[in-house]
Amino acid sequence: MEINKTLENLRIDYQSASLDIKDCDKDPLHQFDKWLKEALLAECDEPNAFILSTVRGDQPRARVLLLKGIHHSQFIFYTNYKSAKGNELAQNDKVAMTFVWLPLQRQVRIEGVMTKVSHDLSDDYFQKRPRGSQLGAIASPQSQKVESREALEKMFADTELKFKGLELLPRPAHWGGYGVKPTLVEFWQGRNNRMHDRICYEKSGDSWELQRLAP
Repeated sequence: MEINKTLENLRIDYQSASLDIKDCDKDPLHQFDKWLKEALLAECDEPNAFILSTVRGDQPRARVLLLKGIHHSQFIFYTNYKSAKGNELAQNDKVAMTFVWLPLQRQVRIEGVMTKVSHDLSDDYFQKRPRGSQLGAIASPQSQKVESREALEKMFADTELKFKGLELLPRPAHWGGYGVKPTLVEFWQGRNNRMHDRICYEKSGDSWELQRLAP
């Protein structure tokens, strides 16, 4: 394919920063907080976007989601519990998350165990969402097949009509939050000659062990 030649010749020399163990916080969540704030200051597009990887049977699956908080040492996001990923999480609670901030030439890779967050936390966040997003969460049978865009729009319109005049919409039982409790967190900083910095935190009892990995 013609695109292959273009892809083979794409090159970026990473040299914007460096990362050493002595410069890392002992707690990976504090280190993540630092990097996320720097991504916000650098005005990276969608700095809270990440790839969530799950497993269905023996097939890995992935999609992009948005991080919506860090509570009780867990990375929090919200979704439809009956979606494809919700069903996968019900079968296998081990997941991976990947953040990438290209302007900073950085990546964070997380492995951990998933649990549902409390009803109170899900209720609180649901009420903070724009009304359209609330209606969408109620109306959409996420991951199920629909016959057309028109059918999907009708689901939304019917839901909008159903709740017309109601100021506070009820959070649907099929929608809420998940929390990822990390067991491994790796911080990747691009360096020149592909000799990148990789600092990995691995959970050991109640503490974290830090190691440098070869790129």
